[in-house]
Amino acid sequence: MGKLVTFGELMLRLEAPERLRISQTHSYNAVYGGGEANVAVSAANYGMEADFVTRLPKNPIAEAAITELRGLGVGVSHIARGGERMGIYFVEHGGSQRASNVIYDRAHSAIAEASASDFDWDAIFDGAERFHFTGITPALSKSCAEITKEACRAAKSHGVIVSCDLNYRKKLWTPDEANAVMSELMQYVDVCIANEEDADKVFGIHADGTDVSTGKLSDEGYRQVCRKLTDRFGFSSVAITLRESKSADDNDWSAMLYRGGEFYKSKKYSIHIVDRVGGGDSFSGGLVYADHAGMDAQSALEFAVAASCLKHSIVGDYNRVTRDEVLALAGGDGSGRVSR
Repeated sequence: MGKLVTFGELMLRLEAPERLRISQTHSYNAVYGGGEANVAVSAANYGMEADFVTRLPKNPIAEAAITELRGLGVGVSHIARGGERMGIYFVEHGGSQRASNVIYDRAHSAIAEASASDFDWDAIFDGAERFHFTGITPALSKSCAEITKEACRAAKSHGVIVSCDLNYRKKLWTPDEANAVMSELMQYVDVCIANEEDADKVFGIHADGTDVSTGKLSDEGYRQVCRKLTDRFGFSSVAITLRESKSADDNDWSAMLYRGGEFYKSKKYSIHIVDRVGGGDSFSGGLVYADHAGMDAQSALEFAVAASCLKHSIVGDYNRVTRDEVLALAGGDGSGRVSR
């Protein structure tokens, strides 16, 4: 059974407690996370071997972050050491009609200033089955974009299946910058994962009949998006997560999968949100694991959506749920009754 390799930035997350605004708080809850690390943790939770690759400074904060990953079953032996700082991001949780807010303090982080010589991709992909990255990583710096491309090339030379969550972040780059870099990387990608905005922002592929600001989503519009992405880049699969935002507290959550010329739609969950940060990553982690485990397309989609639904109830970036918990929800047990 081959392993999963993920590559990206691991960050210190400082969170204003109890839904306070940053202007109100004098203390922060500190945890760790980052898109690709979140995916590795999810896969490891379900029993898949997973390695996370990044570059971190040699200081106690980075050591604590690595120790936590190791304790969650994620391989850390290929983490490069160097640089002066970890990236930081601040989270201000919204409520009702007030949106949550994320503020980045990640310029000149260790990974943003990494070089190609920091990573031996042939050694990293030895025994690997899958490689996952997000659109956040190449957005960090020109060198990160080049390293991501080298990783993708090496993955394909080792026969590794490559998945990418487009994960457009307007605070990191413009749509034109994202389009130029991500279009070049897509030639290596087998499985493309996106949300209701990514394909539009990165590739200019818009879903007809959709307005994410009002929560209006069109299934047929996203079928068109899946077809257009596949026609342009030759993906074997395209997954679209569909978030219908009623407020900062309550969302409807589902997803669509296009594979082998067939469309699959998941059941829809009405979620009362505890923490939505990492929700998309938990979907990616669930889909990667489900495909690795040999589930059929519909079952894989249902597993990924159920995993992500549960993540919305977990504080922090990491989805700390088990395979059995995900299967129970996917199988219809969503009552929330106490397990005795």
